[in-house]
Amino acid sequence: LQLQAEQACRQLVRTQEEHEQLLQAAVEQAEGLEQSLRNAEAVLAERAAQLRDAQAQLSRNKLLIEELRGENRRFAMALQAAELKQKSMEEKNQLLEEQASALKQLIGKITPASLSG
Repeated sequence: LQLQAEQACRQLVRTQEEHEQLLQAAVEQAEGLEQSLRNAEAVLAERAAQLRDAQAQLSRNKLLIEELRGENRRFAMALQAAELKQKSMEEKNQLLEEQASALKQLIGKITPASLSG
């Protein structure tokens, strides 16, 4: 009976040691998982910060694009006004050239008549 009790005691000690080893392995695994979780949280926080920065840059770019569109519209209107002014000046120039030609013809007619008179 004493022998059986000693064997049972040894078996109990072995079982207890196995349980302690399993518990230690579980603790180490939990610590590894906690570290992995902290790493994942850090990466996630970094990515979230990058996303916020990118979103802020996108907002700034949208504002800049709107400003450039407005400036482009003003340039287009100024160009259109300049083209209309150029066309008007060309028409005035054409009219002046026609008047100058008519005056030359008139002078050409008057000059011989005054020389002969």
